[in-house]
Amino acid sequence: MTARPITGRVTASPARLLHEHTLGPQFALESERLFPAYLRVERVLLVEYLRMGVLSEAEVTAVAGALDELAATDLVADPDRNLSDISLAVERLVDAAPGGAPPRWHLDRSRNDAQACAQLMYGRDELLAVADGLHTAMRTALDQARESADVPMPGYTQMQAAQVVSPGFYLAALVEHGLRTLRRLRGTYDELNRCPLGAGAMSGQELDWDRDAMARLLGFAGPQPHALTSVASRAWSLETVGELSHFGVGLSRFLTDLMTWAGATCGFVVLPDELAGISAAMPQKRNYPVLERIRGRTAHLTSAYQDLVLGQRNTPYTNMIEVSKESARQLDDAFRATRSILELLTAVLTGLSWRPEVMRAACDREFLGGMTLANRLTEHAGLPWRTAQVVSGRYIAGRVAAGAEPSAVDGAALAALAAEAGGTVTDPQALAGGALDTDGQFAVKRSAGSASPAATRALLDEQDVALRELAGDWAQRRSVVAATDERIAAALTGADGRVGAR
Repeated sequence: MTARPITGRVTASPARLLHEHTLGPQFALESERLFPAYLRVERVLLVEYLRMGVLSEAEVTAVAGALDELAATDLVADPDRNLSDISLAVERLVDAAPGGAPPRWHLDRSRNDAQACAQLMYGRDELLAVADGLHTAMRTALDQARESADVPMPGYTQMQAAQVVSPGFYLAALVEHGLRTLRRLRGTYDELNRCPLGAGAMSGQELDWDRDAMARLLGFAGPQPHALTSVASRAWSLETVGELSHFGVGLSRFLTDLMTWAGATCGFVVLPDELAGISAAMPQKRNYPVLERIRGRTAHLTSAYQDLVLGQRNTPYTNMIEVSKESARQLDDAFRATRSILELLTAVLTGLSWRPEVMRAACDREFLGGMTLANRLTEHAGLPWRTAQVVSGRYIAGRVAAGAEPSAVDGAALAALAAEAGGTVTDPQALAGGALDTDGQFAVKRSAGSASPAATRALLDEQDVALRELAGDWAQRRSVVAATDERIAAALTGADGRVGAR
């Protein structure tokens, strides 16, 4: 059978140069990533054609059968036969099946809303996968945090040891970062989960398409209410990758700390050999390039976001190739990078092994309780708090100059400094005892969310509940999408197995 012409307005096939540089690569990407979504869209269209009486049961059965036979490997970008367009390629393959395509198939149809719908379904699937990977990573971090909530380590400000914390306290901060991202991505998912199908080219369609029914069959919460927004907007890609970029920025900071702590200068944490590397010229070194890899890949998320932004800004608000195809080229890379980051991060978190003795020694040699001492001077020696800060600082400076251990109290010096400032210290040992030593600092914090083991464990319990609730939320959304093919098949065949049976 002679293939029907595709266009009457343009008489020549796309130039080979255009095919090689733009159409062919786009076709390959969509064949790999979007083909299942395009097939689902086509089947939903058949449901509607049947309902509206545009196609008969026999015609729907024939087209559905031809679609069932298609595989991604059947799709070939051909400038002459299908203009190197995936929608037209599907159309050509169905038309080439025995009996050909019914004349009224694709009546009142546009590629614009079908493409927007397929892209959104792909993005939705990827977002569900990212949420699953992020949940796994944060669950691993939480489990690690529980095991190290009562192990003291130095906490740093301005790159200097500042107060006593714990690995569990620090990892709980990472879990907070992940929880925030999971919540924000959930909101992003719910915002984007509106179906563009039925919007047509830009202003709606002429047949009485049931957009609500099509949206439900494809697993959407409902149709996108505005036809132009359906085909013009790719805000969902900006919002999704924007959130991934934000997560990556924060994660890069946590990784920077891990890289410092895993280095020989600190030696607070080690990773197993399978996650370690070597220096070919310096055999004494044990490197962790996996941390550099993860941190480096977080930069790709921000790069992808910037690319999406720049590809969309200053374009007309309508269906544009520049927006729908060209600006979205980094979208797949962003999702791939995120999945890789989360898998590698989970492996790192699983393999972390803290060194309590090294971390305690680092705490013991530092004067980390200056604020505690100042608080006590105000509470028990009658000094104004700012004055107490000065006395505490002067006392510590003197002990550092003398080469003293932080836990050793010089009662005479402390009492003299307090008296000079107008305060009275009657029992220096009782006032300063435990203020500057590691165990005293670890136990002194009382506020919710603090580094004390009790507060950290309470927070971890709350985070555990939050992770479980979010896992349930995401599972519910995932189950709706997973049942898409089943819903479409049921709509096509009906309860008694006949096409169109109601």
